[in-house]
Amino acid sequence: MTGILMLMRRFGADERGNFAMISAGLMTLLIGCAGLAIDLGTIFADRRKTQSTADLAAIVAAANLSNPVNAATATVTQNNYPASALVKVETGTYTANSAIAPQSRFVTPAVGIPNAARVTLNTQTPLYFARYLTGASSFTIKTTATATSTEMATFAIGSRLLSVNGGVINALLGSMLGTSLSLSVMDYNSLISAKIDALDFLSALATRVNLTGVTYSDLLSSNFKVGDIIAAALTTQQITNGANAATTALSTISQAVTGSSTKISPGNLIDLGPFANLTVGQKPKVGASVSVFDLISTVAQIANGSHQIATSVNLGLPGIANVSVMATIGERPVGSSWIVMGTQGVSVHTAQTRILATINVLGSGSIASINLPVYVEVASGTATLNAVSCGHPDISTSQVTVGVTPGIVDAWIGNVTVADMTNFTTKPNPPPATLATVLGIPITGLAHAGMGNTTPTNVNFSYSDIQSGTKKTVTTTNFLTSLTSTLLGDLSLNIAGIPLPGLGALVMSILNAVTSPIDQVLATLLSTLGIGLGQVDVWVLGIRCDGAVLVN
Repeated sequence: MTGILMLMRRFGADERGNFAMISAGLMTLLIGCAGLAIDLGTIFADRRKTQSTADLAAIVAAANLSNPVNAATATVTQNNYPASALVKVETGTYTANSAIAPQSRFVTPAVGIPNAARVTLNTQTPLYFARYLTGASSFTIKTTATATSTEMATFAIGSRLLSVNGGVINALLGSMLGTSLSLSVMDYNSLISAKIDALDFLSALATRVNLTGVTYSDLLSSNFKVGDIIAAALTTQQITNGANAATTALSTISQAVTGSSTKISPGNLIDLGPFANLTVGQKPKVGASVSVFDLISTVAQIANGSHQIATSVNLGLPGIANVSVMATIGERPVGSSWIVMGTQGVSVHTAQTRILATINVLGSGSIASINLPVYVEVASGTATLNAVSCGHPDISTSQVTVGVTPGIVDAWIGNVTVADMTNFTTKPNPPPATLATVLGIPITGLAHAGMGNTTPTNVNFSYSDIQSGTKKTVTTTNFLTSLTSTLLGDLSLNIAGIPLPGLGALVMSILNAVTSPIDQVLATLLSTLGIGLGQVDVWVLGIRCDGAVLVN
């Protein structure tokens, strides 16, 4: 017994072989850690690969929003993952606004037409050593990526001028601006030809009113005097095109409105869409070069509000002695501007416009003259960005498709009142108007005509059209060649119940002889106000085609 105790004491005191035992234990631990490190390294490497695949799938899906699932699936399988790894593809609306938390910028389902896609992938990484600790043979990697399409365009609607008549433009434009103008036809032609960048104009406006460090959204939602807006346009014109005829003409207009107290919001002019939150001075990759005249005439229309424009013009047309004009321009639909930047689905609208032209027609025989009151109302026209097709790698093959619906035309020969002109909540339904008086007997007449359709027409703009700012006109499918002929065909005459043989025929003969000049009067007045009879003009100012991009 004593011997056994002594043997045990000697074994306990013997330190030989301890290092080998400790080394064996540490080696097991090191091998385990190395195994775990290998598994962790594999997981991190696979996560990077999975994230890269998710990023690519999101970009491809955002670039193919009409079929995002198939596009994303093809990308996933091309990167050697099974199609089942694609857990979810969501389309939605992405808003690039730093004031919104990153996780809230993407909203699904989309608000309107989607402009972005979010992809979720789940992949499996096999475990070799960690399986003995976790009991699982694989580790699930979940990644998401969001991308938004940058295929967008800038386009505008209305603001036409078919021919220049200095007297008419001076009268109508001056009346809308609350001043008098006496520019020449050459002055207006120079303003039509001069182009400036819309964002440069906004920057010049911010500088003029001492706004620094603000966003375009802040600027567009504020109200500024018309004089400051025209002066900002003048500054931009001077910097862009130097001292030329357009600069001189615009300087004349600027001086004429210096004392105007009327204020308007630039947001009624330009809608920057996804770029509204850029700081003033920053410029996106899509441009907006506008005609100086288009800018000034649109400012004038907005500044006039629903006030009546009243003037008298002499167009020198055969058979017409004089034309008295009363016009009102309604508000554009809420949220609509003259120019808009954006992706598929954004729209712009013209303003509803009414004119009452009292045309003094030279008579013959027993009728010395006829006062013909012609009322024309053109409802709001609409243009919607239907598609932006970007050519890769040749951008010159890109094109933009805009769906255009001209405003419906409603016309009367009748006694339309001043109250009728300003009441945009209802259409006029006037009584007969007195056209002429013979031997103290009034001759009254009433006629009505309407034209228009509500089906959009797709208009394609090639890359060269966009570069040159080509305007394209859309006419309603049932537009009639002569509004005056249509009205006269419906004209019902009343001669106070007194039979005067041939008098009605004489009235119609006089009016039929001036059908073409009356059409010209109406076309001139409406085109000077920025619209056409049953027509609408659209043009694309810029296109962005740098593909879909990843976003936070």
